[in-house]
Amino acid sequence: MTSHVSLRVPTNLVEAFDRIAAALERPRSWVMLRALRQYLDKGEGREIEEAPEPVAETPVVDLMEALRASVAASKKGSKPAPARKPAAAKKRAAAGRK
Repeated sequence: MTSHVSLRVPTNLVEAFDRIAAALERPRSWVMLRALRQYLDKGEGREIEEAPEPVAETPVVDLMEALRASVAASKKGSKPAPARKPAAAKKRAAAGRK
Protein backbone atom coordinates (compact mmCIF):
# COMPACT_ATOMS: atom_id res chain seq x y z
CA MET A 1 0.00 0.00 0.00
CA THR A 2 1.29 3.46 -0.83
CA SER A 3 0.28 7.02 -0.02
CA HIS A 4 0.74 10.16 -2.06
CA VAL A 5 2.95 12.74 -0.32
CA SER A 6 3.70 16.22 -1.58
CA LEU A 7 6.55 18.35 -0.23
CA ARG A 8 8.75 21.24 -1.22
CA VAL A 9 12.38 20.29 -1.82
CA PRO A 10 15.28 22.62 -2.65
CA THR A 11 16.10 22.60 -6.36
CA ASN A 12 19.68 21.48 -5.84
CA LEU A 13 18.47 18.42 -3.91
CA VAL A 14 15.99 17.50 -6.66
CA GLU A 15 18.77 17.87 -9.23
CA ALA A 16 20.97 15.53 -7.18
CA PHE A 17 18.16 12.95 -7.04
CA ASP A 18 17.66 13.34 -10.79
CA ARG A 19 21.37 12.71 -11.50
CA ILE A 20 21.37 9.59 -9.34
CA ALA A 21 18.12 8.37 -10.91
CA ALA A 22 19.53 8.87 -14.44
CA ALA A 23 22.75 7.05 -13.58
CA LEU A 24 20.79 4.11 -12.13
CA GLU A 25 18.11 4.25 -14.82
CA ARG A 26 15.46 4.41 -12.10
CA PRO A 27 12.67 6.89 -11.38
CA ARG A 28 13.40 9.80 -9.05
CA SER A 29 10.78 8.51 -6.60
CA TRP A 30 12.65 5.20 -6.31
CA VAL A 31 15.85 7.05 -5.37
CA MET A 32 14.03 9.26 -2.86
CA LEU A 33 12.32 6.28 -1.22
CA ARG A 34 15.64 4.50 -0.92
CA ALA A 35 17.19 7.58 0.72
CA LEU A 36 14.29 7.84 3.17
CA ARG A 37 14.53 4.14 4.06
CA GLN A 38 18.28 4.42 4.68
CA TYR A 39 17.67 7.46 6.90
CA LEU A 40 15.16 5.55 9.01
CA ASP A 41 17.22 2.32 9.03
CA LYS A 42 20.11 4.25 10.59
CA GLY A 43 17.81 5.06 13.50
CA GLU A 44 17.41 8.73 12.75
CA GLY A 45 14.48 10.16 14.67
CA ARG A 46 14.13 7.07 16.85
CA GLU A 47 14.78 9.08 20.01
CA ILE A 48 11.77 11.21 19.14
CA GLU A 49 9.53 8.17 18.72
CA GLU A 50 10.72 6.33 21.81
CA ALA A 51 11.04 9.07 24.42
CA PRO A 52 8.59 11.89 23.80
CA GLU A 53 9.10 15.00 25.88
CA PRO A 54 6.23 15.86 28.16
CA VAL A 55 4.10 18.65 26.79
CA ALA A 56 3.65 21.63 29.05
CA GLU A 57 0.12 22.22 30.31
CA THR A 58 -1.54 24.69 27.98
CA PRO A 59 -4.81 26.22 29.05
CA VAL A 60 -7.66 25.33 26.73
CA VAL A 61 -10.41 27.88 26.20
CA ASP A 62 -13.67 27.33 24.37
CA LEU A 63 -13.50 30.17 21.85
CA MET A 64 -17.24 30.34 21.15
CA GLU A 65 -18.03 30.46 24.86
CA ALA A 66 -15.48 33.24 25.37
CA LEU A 67 -16.96 35.23 22.48
CA ARG A 68 -20.52 34.81 23.79
CA ALA A 69 -19.44 35.93 27.25
CA SER A 70 -17.64 38.93 25.80
CA VAL A 71 -20.66 39.98 23.73
CA ALA A 72 -23.01 39.50 26.67
CA ALA A 73 -20.74 41.51 28.94
CA SER A 74 -20.43 44.33 26.43
CA LYS A 75 -24.22 44.54 26.25
CA LYS A 76 -24.46 44.69 30.05
CA GLY A 77 -21.43 46.96 30.46
CA SER A 78 -19.60 44.56 32.78
CA LYS A 79 -16.47 42.44 32.54
CA PRO A 80 -16.87 39.08 30.73
CA ALA A 81 -16.91 35.93 32.83
CA PRO A 82 -13.85 33.72 32.37
CA ALA A 83 -14.35 31.01 29.75
CA ARG A 84 -14.66 27.42 30.94
CA LYS A 85 -12.68 24.53 29.57
CA PRO A 86 -14.58 22.52 26.94
CA ALA A 87 -15.92 19.12 28.00
CA ALA A 88 -13.17 17.23 26.09
CA ALA A 89 -10.45 19.14 27.95
CA LYS A 90 -12.16 18.43 31.27
CA LYS A 91 -12.23 14.70 30.47
CA ARG A 92 -8.54 14.72 29.50
CA ALA A 93 -7.65 16.57 32.70
CA ALA A 94 -9.68 14.11 34.80
CA ALA A 95 -7.89 11.20 33.10
CA GLY A 96 -4.50 12.80 33.84
CA ARG A 97 -3.74 13.49 30.17
CA LYS A 98 -2.83 16.81 28.64
